[in-house]
Amino acid sequence: MSSPSSTSDVVTAAMLAIGDELLSGRTKDKNIGHLADLLTLSGIDLKEVRIVSDEEDDIVEALNALRAKYTYVFTSGGIGPTHDDITADAVSKAFGVPCIHEPEAMRLLAEMYKRREMEFTEARQRMARMPEGAAHIPNPVSTAPGFIIGNVYVMAGVPQVFQAMVDNVLPTLKSGAKVLSRAIACPYGEGDIGTALGAVQKAHPETSIGSYPKYDGARFHTELVVRARDAAKLEAAAEAVTAMIAEIAQSKIATNPTADA
Repeated sequence: MSSPSSTSDVVTAAMLAIGDELLSGRTKDKNIGHLADLLTLSGIDLKEVRIVSDEEDDIVEALNALRAKYTYVFTSGGIGPTHDDITADAVSKAFGVPCIHEPEAMRLLAEMYKRREMEFTEARQRMARMPEGAAHIPNPVSTAPGFIIGNVYVMAGVPQVFQAMVDNVLPTLKSGAKVLSRAIACPYGEGDIGTALGAVQKAHPETSIGSYPKYDGARFHTELVVRARDAAKLEAAAEAVTAMIAEIAQSKIATNPTADA
């Protein structure tokens, strides 16, 4: 049996997705779900996601709010070679440091373009820009690094590159207590269980009980998922949910003995 988790066991995160193309619908985000899955497995709670346009002041405002509130902030997008890739500038402004062509990033990119027999143009050199003092996030896909400054991890928006960068970052992060979960099938719809389920949740405040309605073509039913960081609290809440379902079944039989519960 695990011991109770304290607030010191909780590691939190936020994600800031950057780009006009996300808000216009031209690009469908694939990074939020990927990051959420991996953070959950690592015991890190993704608490907030924001999507902002390619406006420097908007990025700065959102980033400063998030980095002050959460253990980690992850950004995606806006570190490419075009004029509207302004994430490096905005992050530098948020931290109050110059945005520079970082020497090691310049070297890596110059060597890569030389191998490919391509010109290392001014536009391509933009991908070496980052806040002064930032550390690299390696990019095994296309070389141009992301970067880390403070508790902020700045990564590319291209899903394949973003995922590779996340893989490099995750082993370096502090992990929190893992969230345990138990799924319980419920044959009733949310209208039948809402009040009783609310009472169960109130009686077990250190758990989170999710209700996910489903329709099988004939009737509604619900999947109930109990989550907690402490195994004993999880088990107690799950038992209460199971008992609640049994009580509803008995109530339906008592009300209409001939009904199909």
